[in-house]
Amino acid sequence: MKRKLLLALSAALLSTGLMAGGIMTNTNQSAAYARMLARNACLGIDAVYYNPAGLTKLSNGFHLSLNNQSIFQTKDVINDYPYLHGSPDAKYTGIVKAPVFPGVYMAYKIDKVAFSFGFNPVGGGGGATYDTGLPSFEMGISDLVPKLGTGFGVTDYKADINFEGTSIYFGYQFGVSYEINPAISLFAGIRAVTAKNTYNGSIMDIMINPTYTAPSIPGFTAPTFAGDFLKAQAFGTQMNKYFSDGSTYYTGVATYYTGVATQYTGAAAAAGDLTANGLGSLTYAQAQAAGYITATQQAQFEGALTAVGQSASTPIATSQVVYTTTAGQATAGSAQATAGAAQLSGGAAQMGALAAGTGDAQVDVTQTGTGYTPIFGANLTIAEKLTLAFKYEMKTKIELTNETTVDGTGSFPDGATTRADMPALLSIGASYPVAKKLNASLGFNYYWDKNADYGKKDPFGVLVPNDAVIDKNFYELALGLEYNLTEKFLLSAGFLTAQTGVSKDYQTDLSYSLSSNTVGFGGQYQISPAIGLNLGGLVTFYGEDSKTYNHLLGTTNIPVTEDYAKTTWLLAVGLDIKIGK
Repeated sequence: MKRKLLLALSAALLSTGLMAGGIMTNTNQSAAYARMLARNACLGIDAVYYNPAGLTKLSNGFHLSLNNQSIFQTKDVINDYPYLHGSPDAKYTGIVKAPVFPGVYMAYKIDKVAFSFGFNPVGGGGGATYDTGLPSFEMGISDLVPKLGTGFGVTDYKADINFEGTSIYFGYQFGVSYEINPAISLFAGIRAVTAKNTYNGSIMDIMINPTYTAPSIPGFTAPTFAGDFLKAQAFGTQMNKYFSDGSTYYTGVATYYTGVATQYTGAAAAAGDLTANGLGSLTYAQAQAAGYITATQQAQFEGALTAVGQSASTPIATSQVVYTTTAGQATAGSAQATAGAAQLSGGAAQMGALAAGTGDAQVDVTQTGTGYTPIFGANLTIAEKLTLAFKYEMKTKIELTNETTVDGTGSFPDGATTRADMPALLSIGASYPVAKKLNASLGFNYYWDKNADYGKKDPFGVLVPNDAVIDKNFYELALGLEYNLTEKFLLSAGFLTAQTGVSKDYQTDLSYSLSSNTVGFGGQYQISPAIGLNLGGLVTFYGEDSKTYNHLLGTTNIPVTEDYAKTTWLLAVGLDIKIGK
């Protein structure tokens, strides 16, 4: 049981994107994004990330953008497994917090060329805490109730289950933008991605409440349990010793009776031979006096009689019946003792497994890796007003290496590697001034999830390829509006819809992907010609999903339905600074 529990713990090491973006990718990378959501065709300094080819539209000089987002997410899982506390609506909540989610962008523009650098969390970026664990952690523990209920009176369980994990994929982007002519600009660059996942999980103090009095065994004190909670491991250890000792006792009894049966079977055969020779009416003393048996044989025959309460002067023919009856009783006693030994041995094995499977266990693992993302972009200006932007990020192959401090699963040997790619991404954007003070923007992002390797595991801890659990690639559509109230102050708002393409096989309580709708709002204030302040906030509303699967209880499959939900909101602030003419 412990291995199943810890496999559930280990599966939590899968990294996922924290906010907007695909399954593994963050695209909420500036305060300006938070306030309008459609930045794919932007021409500001955060174009370092969103539209790097458009940086040639900046004025000459040095440009800097400093951003931070504070992100908060709640992840809920509801499970109807009948033995969980709170079933059929057992609820588990994970809290994800990223109070610091930075984005730093720099660009130096000189005539037709712009050199740029960006630093941001392109994946992950938060720490998740599950104070009460998750169904996949607890279901195996709750199984102790039906497994031990009938035989040992167990009606409830307790456990201290928790895990905390952090995941951060920092991107360091370098690139060059070049203006071919006023209508066309191109970009080429590369992003180095450093990935780090940390994970600390534990299953401690698994407890049960047996009401049970063990069967009496001669020479042993039978354990008694009155329904108080105690560690399942301690119960298993105590009962394992009791059953093991009892099994040894009955094995000895069976051996003894087998010897008795052999002895009396031989005596009955010998008595039968004497009777067949016409000596059945004699006693063994008379047979010895007449020279038919020795004194030693007389003593053995008479001892066998007196051992079962018969007179030493019992006639030989009668003794044959006594010996035969005694041998049969001893054989039956041996069989009964053997059966008792086997039953107790089976109980000992069960209790030994209980003790071994319910001890405290921990996992403390850090995973690190590096990957590189080639990036290409183009910016088109049509009729001096319409901006069309394209960016393509190639797949980032990342191999995470374990730095293992504690591994109760045996699944994370120190130094072993696991893939955790980021998918290829195509971004397309358009921006157009629909009125003198109103600008509209569109954005489209498409993620090639199926072609990447996310290192996802099935419930047995076996890695599965993305295309086995993802039916369609993830995509996003966004609309953003900016309205200039004054020359210095503008308001903006945006809407984004995201459609996931994962199959039911992808969804687990530890890692699930949901389609969503996001609304963003905020504004920009130009403090001076060289300094602009961006403030934004957004809220994401996720669609719910559910999954029905079988949980194996002993040899019986129990159908389980699990519901998945999520909410996210963030606040962002950014400062755009221009140095130079």
